[in-house]
Parts: sequence; C-alpha cells; structure tokens
Amino acid sequence: MKNVLAIAKREIRSAFNSPVAYAVILGYLLFTGVYLYFIRGFYAVGQADLRSYFTIMPLVLAFLVPALTMRSWAEERRLGTYELLLTLPFTEGQLVLGKFLSSFALAAIALALTIPVPLAASALGSFDAGILATQYLGVLLEAAAAVAIGEWISSLAKNQISAFVGSVLALLALVLVDRVSGFLGAGGLVASFLNWLSLAFHYDSFSRGVIDTRDLCYYVSATVLFLYLAAWGLTRRKWS
Repeated sequence: MKNVLAIAKREIRSAFNSPVAYAVILGYLLFTGVYLYFIRGFYAVGQADLRSYFTIMPLVLAFLVPALTMRSWAEERRLGTYELLLTLPFTEGQLVLGKFLSSFALAAIALALTIPVPLAASALGSFDAGILATQYLGVLLEAAAAVAIGEWISSLAKNQISAFVGSVLALLALVLVDRVSGFLGAGGLVASFLNWLSLAFHYDSFSRGVIDTRDLCYYVSATVLFLYLAAWGLTRRKWS
C-alpha cells in the first residue's frame, strides 16, 4: 500500500504543478453552477431540492473525468518515461491503482468544492441530510467507475487527445445506452440488458436518495474490472 500511495502522491503533485487540474476543476464548478442557477432557475423555483443538480452529474462526469485521466499514461508516453516507469520496483497493479487514486482524489476534490451549493441554497429550506449524502455517494461511486474506464483507455492511447476523446465517447455511450431501448422501443431482456450497462441508470436511485445494493455492486465491479484490464494491458506490453 505504501507504493500505491507514493505513486498517487507523485501524480497529484504533478497535476497541481500544471494549470490543467485547476482549469478542469474550475470549469466543472462554473458549468454546474450555471446549470443550477441559470438554466434550471433554482431560486426561481423556490424549492430546497437539488435533484435536478445531481441528475446532470453522469453527463458532466463524462467530460470531467477524461480531462483528469487523459494524462495518466498518455503523458508518460509523450515524455518518454513510460518504459522507465515500468522498470521501477512497482507492480503493474500498484502503478494502475496509484494513478487511479490520484485521479479519483482530484474528482473528489472537485465534488467537495460543490458543498457550498447546498449550504447557500439552504436559505430556501432545510435539506434532508440523508438524501444529500446518498446523492454525493452516488456521484463518487460513478466517478470511481468512470476514472477506472478513463485510466484503461489512457493506457491504450498514444497521446492525450486520443485518450480524452476515447474516454468521452466511451463514457457518453455508457451514460446514454439506457436511452437506446426507449428510442428503439425495445423491451424485455434487451431493455434490461441496456439498463444494466448504463452508468446513468444505476445512478438514478442515488439521485433520489435511495441506496440499492445492486447499484453498489455494479459500480464496484466496473471499477475493479477496468483497473484489472489496465494492469493486464501493461503486463502484456512489458513482456512483449
């Protein structure tokens, strides 16, 4: 675990030594703030309810997370440190997990900076702390799965642009796939399968303040699966 934390600290320092992390987090806060207060007209509605704010999070994460993960492995290739990194006394799993934790920490920081939103909006009425905590938990779980997907795609990409575009397309597909069944008028097993694949579908219960163990298992399984794929890919390249 010490090796994993050392890698994570290195990555976080590297991120904050460039303007990218600051720009991404600021852009996230500006967009979500504009969406809530101007597009959704939060104060005009006059209700202490942030569900509309959290409902948009799956789409927002589809752009936020790739901006955080695109540097993970693509940047190592650009700087020529990719091969050197693989020769260090770390396993591929430790490298992947360390980079995952750093990107997830940045996403968690961005989310934590939105806490003043419900505090400022509390003038309209009191929020249910349990529902609010569940909504934040749902965003964190989806962010973890999205970061794992972004890390995997970054490990395959040759540069940051392809890593960003590939991650955005993959996450948008997983967010919107449950809409396909409605668009095609599909039902039964097809609709159930598409819903099961969807990041947004599993997030919906959290946005309503409900914790479903099936959704928990989905996010944990997706996170573990894509981290494993990233580590497996690195191992293959190391010995090929």
